[in-house]
Amino acid sequence: MIDQKTWHFIKKTDEYYKVNSETSSIANQRYVYDDMCRAFFSERPNNVRINNLFAEDIPLRHYSNAGSDAAVIYFHGGGFVFGGLESHDDICADICAKTGFDVFSVGYRLAPEHKYPAMFEDAIFAVRYLMALNSSKFLLCGDSSGGNLAASVVHTFCGKTKNIVGQVLIYPSLGGDPTSGSYLTHANAPMLTLAEVLFYRSVLLADKKSVSNPAHEPLMNNVFSEFPPTIVFTAQCDPLADDGYHYCAKIIAAGGKAELVNEKGLIHGYLRARRTVPRAKKSFNRIVLALLTLGQERWPYNG
Repeated sequence: MIDQKTWHFIKKTDEYYKVNSETSSIANQRYVYDDMCRAFFSERPNNVRINNLFAEDIPLRHYSNAGSDAAVIYFHGGGFVFGGLESHDDICADICAKTGFDVFSVGYRLAPEHKYPAMFEDAIFAVRYLMALNSSKFLLCGDSSGGNLAASVVHTFCGKTKNIVGQVLIYPSLGGDPTSGSYLTHANAPMLTLAEVLFYRSVLLADKKSVSNPAHEPLMNNVFSEFPPTIVFTAQCDPLADDGYHYCAKIIAAGGKAELVNEKGLIHGYLRARRTVPRAKKSFNRIVLALLTLGQERWPYNG
């Protein structure tokens, strides 16, 4: 399934990320993750300006270009344990440059220092803060655990605001059943294994009761009506792949607009390969088109 250039990206990542997530300290894992992010960092486009600000105690980074009446609120991935404004800085800058939309990256609190729902509360507060700040149309976007936060925010606001006009989720973690489907088929996939998924869940949650909270696991929600148009990108070789499929199916069954794009031969975390791996580059271009389509309030998405 995986081509040679994607394997090269995987092997280069493995050179930096050789720690065992189940035995290594969180501090050491963060050091390795940050080192890996720096290794793949791409310079920001020259036409993108940045400004750091705060929503009370929550750090935000604002990326601006030519100016638009639409803005993207981006939640970074990292299993709710890693990442921040720096780890996804170049990704957000590229989204800004290619769409022309303002982008706001949210530096939410991380586990295990802050258990769920701290990061969810930060995401909600940041969105409310940004919506009060201006009257833009907003798109919610995030990768992996950030996709989880975007979906959780959408569920919280559905039917309560017209400011959120769409969401784009990238290989999101949505609380699927880890004993079936892609979780088993791709349990030992490169870049993310089932064991790592379960580890991140255990670090995030203060107790087992938290697992039953649909705000944390969007697939457990009972209501999928009044959702904004949704486009989900999944990686074929990823234990989380079925999460996106089931999420889109639930939105469509409720009468909403949703489309799934399952990227063949790609793996979790492929955004970092968007400038070096042709498949990842094509997918990133489709992600940009998805944001443009929803930001301009058009449907269907013809990616």
